[in-house]
Amino acid sequence: MTLSSTHNHAGKKIRPGSAFVLQPVILAGGSGTRLWPLSREQHPKQLIELIAEESLLQHTARRLDGLSGVAPVAAQAILVCGEGHRLMTSVQLEQVGQTPHMLLEPVPRNTAPALTVAAHYALSRNDDSILVVMPADHAITDAAAFREAIRIAAAYAADGAIVTLGILPERPDTGYGYIEVGPEWGDLGGHTINHFVEKPHRELAEHYLHTGGYWWNSGIFVVRASVWLAAIEALQPDIMAACTDALARGRVDGHAFRLDEAAFRACPADSIDYAVMERLEQQNTFPGVVVPMSAGWSDIGSWDAVWQFMDKDDSGNVTHGRVVVEESTDSLIRADSRLVACVGLRDVVVIETQDVVLVADKNSAQQVKQIVATLKAEHAAEVVAHHKVYRPWGFYDSVADGERFQVKRIVVNPGACLSLQMHYHRAEHWTVVRGTARVTCGEDTFLLGENQSTFIPLGTRHRLENPGKTTLEIIEVQSGSYLGEDDIVRFEDNYGRINSATSIV
Repeated sequence: MTLSSTHNHAGKKIRPGSAFVLQPVILAGGSGTRLWPLSREQHPKQLIELIAEESLLQHTARRLDGLSGVAPVAAQAILVCGEGHRLMTSVQLEQVGQTPHMLLEPVPRNTAPALTVAAHYALSRNDDSILVVMPADHAITDAAAFREAIRIAAAYAADGAIVTLGILPERPDTGYGYIEVGPEWGDLGGHTINHFVEKPHRELAEHYLHTGGYWWNSGIFVVRASVWLAAIEALQPDIMAACTDALARGRVDGHAFRLDEAAFRACPADSIDYAVMERLEQQNTFPGVVVPMSAGWSDIGSWDAVWQFMDKDDSGNVTHGRVVVEESTDSLIRADSRLVACVGLRDVVVIETQDVVLVADKNSAQQVKQIVATLKAEHAAEVVAHHKVYRPWGFYDSVADGERFQVKRIVVNPGACLSLQMHYHRAEHWTVVRGTARVTCGEDTFLLGENQSTFIPLGTRHRLENPGKTTLEIIEVQSGSYLGEDDIVRFEDNYGRINSATSIV
């Protein structure tokens, strides 16, 4: 049964259409500035082990596993992310058995262009599949309920609707967008979309909660690839043209597809909501449907949202790490590198990392993004990266630094290696504290065991490898006239970063 081209569908019987393939699409381009200092430019929210031992990205990827019970599912998801997060994204997904088609954005342009290039890519590889579009940084606790909502949404999408999942609000939250829900559409539980509402002030959010008829906007969409492309072409032709050009002029880069930078930079930046969904009510060509979902959803968009989502003690506190709390209630305290002791707190957020401590009123947690904006304007390093920086081969910690010296702890995964490289302005001393290292220094290659060390002279080609089956850990002492991470020349690299200057490799 096919949907008509108007919104007057109350009472219409909707049944699943002909056979279709579900194509998971993961949008992983967000930065999560409201979760600073844990989320940073080089290690954004979706890559953080925030609510469990896996990252939000990994949770999203695992969420796809059960979709095969709904309909045939494409063998590989399509993932859109920034170039700077490509390597860590790949590593994390490999850890959970996922090898998606990766589309690399040279610059961020929000979710509407990201979905447009994903829809183009899907249509070029398959028949007209139904896209299940999921942000990489959301959390869902009930996977079965999520799959049931997707089943219903896919039935509407198969018949030509643009579908979003709505969340019945539990509180007057000002951090979410809202959807004004229209009449029920068919017998599957979906409703027409009357209106999209931006994040409201407190009084308006309370009004929405008390009157009913307003659901939270989850940011999860289900739509045929061809329908989305037709909608974006009709409503945002500039976005359509720029994305088409970026794909046509893009190139394959290893296991990823790199969009053309000049073409994509020319693309207007806009969200799915602004670009298309809020305009559906103004036309009759593309019907909009909202399907309710009750699956323990949260966008984990701020520290108060983290507190809402997590299990709490008898006093309403959420703690992580080495934390001691006395006479404190309804607070979130996270310690990553040292003891944090709190006395007499109420509705407070305390986030401690190795280089930053954030203290905020929980009810003002949305304003953390203003702190980030101020620091970014000052070019503060704390906005960009942690002292602990993850790389495809492992990670490193900045231990100490001063005039003409810097100390780092480098941890290399079993079987991994750094690039073959050279520095013009610094020499390095390496001491193995755990595991076995294979060292290339000039023309020589040799092994170092625990408590052994070596010296890498300035201007010498060198490489560090872990040939063993256990983790390798070394202490590196850099000395020289300039210690910046852009003082590096790469000659060989397993991760495609020849002559790239992105931190230590």
